[in-house]
Amino acid sequence: MKKTVLIVDDDMDYLFQMKLKVEQFGFETITADGQKEAEKIIETTKPDLAILDLMMENDDSGFILAYKIKRKYPEVPIIIATAVTAETGMTFNINSDENKEWIKADLFLDKGIRADQLQKEIHKLLKI
Repeated sequence: MKKTVLIVDDDMDYLFQMKLKVEQFGFETITADGQKEAEKIIETTKPDLAILDLMMENDDSGFILAYKIKRKYPEVPIIIATAVTAETGMTFNINSDENKEWIKADLFLDKGIRADQLQKEIHKLLKI
């Protein structure tokens, strides 16, 4: 059975491009254009992996959504794909214990990642 990837982003063009890429890798996709829609989806559907934008309805929507997904499905890997560093100069990492306490993502990626690199990271997180 194909694994399912939840992709959440308020940029419709980016969402469409990510959906195409992930489907080309052989995965089913579920998409949402924001935190609220994604929260409704995870009430009834458990994805195998989630790729979240950071800044959607709010500047921290991706962090909040990651927290909610991990609380309901602790084993689901989460990638936050963001352009926040390019846009604001702010950087986040999950390498320190302090950040792991509040950032519930397994991986941070800058938007614009090459397809082959994205595929490699998804496979690594899903252990396939």
